[in-house]
Amino acid sequence: MKNYYIGMDVHKATIAIAALDASGKLVAQSIIETSTQTVRDFLHSVRGEVHVTFEEGNHAAWLYDIVEPLVKRVVVCNPKQ
Repeated sequence: MKNYYIGMDVHKATIAIAALDASGKLVAQSIIETSTQTVRDFLHSVRGEVHVTFEEGNHAAWLYDIVEPLVKRVVVCNPKQ
C-alpha cells in the first residue's frame, strides 16, 4: 500500500491541495471548492494510506471532522509555532 502526504491550504471559497508520495515527489496538485462533498470526493480518489495536514484557522474544526474518518492521520498545525 502506498503512502501519501497531503497538505491543504484552506480559504473561504477554495482549498489548495498538494499531495506527495513517500519519497517526497509531488504527485498531485489541485484547487477544490471548500465544501464537505468536494473534500470527501478528493480524499476518496486517493488510493493508499493518507496523511493530511492543514493550519489551524477558521475552518480547522469543520475540516478535521470531515477528514479524520477518511484518513490514517490528521495533523493540524499552528503556523505561529
